[in-house]
Amino acid sequence: MKGNTSLSKLHQIIQESFRWWNSHLHQFIVDGEYYGESYPEADFHVKSSKRLKLSQAAPSVGDTFFYEYDFGDGWLHEIQVEAIGKAESGIKYPRCIKGKRSGPTEDVGGPWGYENFLEAISNPDHDEHEEYLEWIGDTFDSEECDLEEISHLTRLVVN
Repeated sequence: MKGNTSLSKLHQIIQESFRWWNSHLHQFIVDGEYYGESYPEADFHVKSSKRLKLSQAAPSVGDTFFYEYDFGDGWLHEIQVEAIGKAESGIKYPRCIKGKRSGPTEDVGGPWGYENFLEAISNPDHDEHEEYLEWIGDTFDSEECDLEEISHLTRLVVN
């Protein structure tokens, strides 16, 4: 991902990476400042995430900031710069170079709801087993992480 990518665009990239629907409020927390989109009906105010670039939010290797999505479910992600390099010729960006497991489903109830969801779909005796399978479409592989598909989806956001 390029350093001139705005936090607004990073939000879209994260949404595609997780296959979420962008149907909830979000914000970035950088050095105690809040960035996102302002909504007239919301009771919180943030600075515009369109103006802050990734290279400004985290200019050095090891720098971190936070991405919060779906305040009701409470998804809080720490984002850390692991490396900074020059774009390689012939490589399409952004690209996912490493991942582990599938992203949690949208509206599953946050980290705790996701744990319950995984337990329910893997246990036919669980009270919510059938309900969750119907909701998710009968299949969900929590171990799957398709780096090429994630890269393809995120490039659609940027290009």
